[in-house]
Amino acid sequence: MKNSYTVALAGNPNTGKSTLFNALTGLKQHTGNWAGKTVSLAEGKVEHKGKTVRIIDLPGTYSLFSNSTDEEVARNYIVFEKPDVTLVVLDATSLERNFNLALQVLEMTTNVIICINLIDEADKQGISINEKALTRKLGVPVIKISARNKTGFTLLLDTIDRIHTGKIVCTPEIIFYDEEIERKIRQIEPLVREYLEDSISSRWVALRLLDGDDSLFQQMEKRLLVKGG
Repeated sequence: MKNSYTVALAGNPNTGKSTLFNALTGLKQHTGNWAGKTVSLAEGKVEHKGKTVRIIDLPGTYSLFSNSTDEEVARNYIVFEKPDVTLVVLDATSLERNFNLALQVLEMTTNVIICINLIDEADKQGISINEKALTRKLGVPVIKISARNKTGFTLLLDTIDRIHTGKIVCTPEIIFYDEEIERKIRQIEPLVREYLEDSISSRWVALRLLDGDDSLFQQMEKRLLVKGG
């Protein structure tokens, strides 16, 4: 088992994602730019259970459909750099709005933790969140925290470590679409799997093919040398 591994932080703007990043990494961080992009890259480290956890603070986005440079950078990191764990930070007071991004990440990768932040604000507003029910429904750990108060950090770090060591196996719930889309997925997915094997979720790539996501396919050609272009 490696003594270091990588965690990516994804989330909508204003969910406290960067507050969580700063609280976890403290002074052990640095910033720069993503290769070839003007988007800021923040990277930090935290030590836990004798291992170095490298944390990447992805740009805050509302989706991962490559409609902007920020979205493209965040999507490409999750898909092609393959962090050991992807942590999706949600605002406990705006779960419905935030879940759009979380569901997109769950289609892209397996090792995901849904991190519900600002739980202290939710409590003040009388909002009750059943994280155990959400865990059962989504098939991945759901953890409530307050980044500014550092509440729930021990459980969060322990859960990240248990996913990394294989003690927790994530099985994200598959999102099904209407029958016409599902029929097209069934036609396309075997062909995608033949080219990509297990390097990327073939179902997710089939969905992006149906959506005509040209920027993704350009990246796939560049990074994975997909046969036939």
